[in-house]
Amino acid sequence: MKDQRKVRDVVFAGIDFEGAGAQRGKEDWPVQIGMGTWSVAGGYDSFYVSLLEREGNVDWYAKKIHGIEESHLDGAPSLLSLWPEVNGRLGDGAVPVAHAKGTEKRFLRKFPGNPFDPWVDTLLLARAAMPEQRKHSLGILCEEIGVADKVRELVPGKDWHDALFDAVASLALLEWMVKRYGLEDLPLWALVVPNTGAWYRLRKAMS
Repeated sequence: MKDQRKVRDVVFAGIDFEGAGAQRGKEDWPVQIGMGTWSVAGGYDSFYVSLLEREGNVDWYAKKIHGIEESHLDGAPSLLSLWPEVNGRLGDGAVPVAHAKGTEKRFLRKFPGNPFDPWVDTLLLARAAMPEQRKHSLGILCEEIGVADKVRELVPGKDWHDALFDAVASLALLEWMVKRYGLEDLPLWALVVPNTGAWYRLRKAMS
C-alpha cells in the first residue's frame, strides 16, 4: 500500500555511507556512516556520524576520495552494534533519504529484516526536477543551486565525502526542491516515484 502521508507530515532521515571501495574478489564495506533528520515543521535534527569497524583493507582510491585510512578505524564500532542509533532515526515512520540510494540500501541489509521502505532518492528527484542541469552529482548540484553553504553551516569543519556532510546535503537538496516547487501538500509517493511529466508541467506553470 502506498504511503498517503503528505510531504509536510513526514520526517525524512538522510543517510550516507562512505565505503572501503570495491576490490577484486571482495565486496565493498562501509567505513563511515552519517545520519540526520529534516521535516517541514521541525527543520534539521538528530545528526550522527561514526567510523565503522574495519573489515579489510581500504582501497587506495577510496582513501583518496574520503581520506579514511585503516588506522582511523581502530576501535570503531560495528555497523550492527549501531542499530539503536540507526533505528532511532529511521524508526517511527521516518523516510530514508539518500542521493543514489543503492549503496545505502545495500549496506543497511546488514540489519536482518529491516523495515526501511520506501526511500526518497534525491538523485532521481533532481533529474526529474532539473533536467537542464549538466550534472546531477550531489556536490555539484548543491554548489550550483546555492545550498552547499547551508550544509557547511550545519556541519562545520567538514566537506564533501564526509558521511554526515553528504547525508545532510541530501536533506538540504530535498528541502530546496520541496520549497522551490511547493511540494509540501503532495503525497509522499510523489517524491518516492517522481513523475517526469508532472515535474515538466509544474516547471512550465512556474515559468
